[in-house]
Amino acid sequence: MATAWLTQMRPPQPKFTEANVENLSGKVYIVTGGNAGVGKELVAMLHAKHATVYVAARSEERAAAAIESIRSANPSSTGHLKFLKLDLADLVSVSNAAKSFLESAKSLDVLFNNAGVMHPPEGSKTKQGYELQLGVHNIGAVHFTELLTPLLAKTASSYSAVGKEGCVRVIWVSSLTAERSPLGGVDLTNMDYSKRDESKYTKYSVSKAGVYYQGTEYAKRHKHEGIISLPLNPGNLKSDLQRHHPGLAFKVISAAILYPATNGAYTELFGGLSPDITLAESGTYIIPWGRFAKIRSDLDEGSRSISEGGTGIAEKWYDWCLEQAKPYI
Repeated sequence: MATAWLTQMRPPQPKFTEANVENLSGKVYIVTGGNAGVGKELVAMLHAKHATVYVAARSEERAAAAIESIRSANPSSTGHLKFLKLDLADLVSVSNAAKSFLESAKSLDVLFNNAGVMHPPEGSKTKQGYELQLGVHNIGAVHFTELLTPLLAKTASSYSAVGKEGCVRVIWVSSLTAERSPLGGVDLTNMDYSKRDESKYTKYSVSKAGVYYQGTEYAKRHKHEGIISLPLNPGNLKSDLQRHHPGLAFKVISAAILYPATNGAYTELFGGLSPDITLAESGTYIIPWGRFAKIRSDLDEGSRSISEGGTGIAEKWYDWCLEQAKPYI
């Protein structure tokens, strides 16, 4: 366990960067939380390679500022940057965002489920009353992804028709803290914390274990459609996620152990675009800065069904997330 943690906290240099990415003209991507931190760095990398990128975010003002900054940094790009209003803490907003995107786009190459919130003030809730981290990382992300799945499948089919496989992907951004979650990752008897409350720190770890399960379960459900699904730990990073952690002590510690957001973007870039990844790797866990690895054994078991020798937690978790979003389809 200590060795596994160490290699994620002090990873080797990234081997897949923007230098390895081909011209992306005609390709379409969505990056949730693309207006800041890792998401913004990823958007910039894709835009530099002439892609069309939808910056999905809550604030149009902040997204517009990010878009202008990225365009100014690379004026020679022929790519397109578009704002997509998305609040993952409101399932109505999620439905509207998917509808808006589907009305404007004819294809979708990769959905980067990058947006996140970490350790918000105690009692923070979504519009529908769910614990905020659960609502954003799990229910909202699953709902958004499922609404976009028909277009992802259609895009994958168009690639398959010309002999290309594994181009269409969904990236699920988990965290090293998923491995700090309780045994099994999530408590299937207390998924909405109505039975027993937990600290915001435990809730964050649980939500990220849930994201891991979402990545593995989606892989099983949609592999036959040619969609690759990959959960990943982007790395320990300096990003906007730490906004709820004021204080000098935290800043001093962070400076010593956290990496630039660019590095996290490399992890996501590897998952989303590396040509070395095929459908055979769908559902495999990625660690910084673009390496395949095994997650904690009980989480690995949870990702497998009973018939596969696992505990079947991921299947039940994913179904529960779908059930919460059903009224908003």
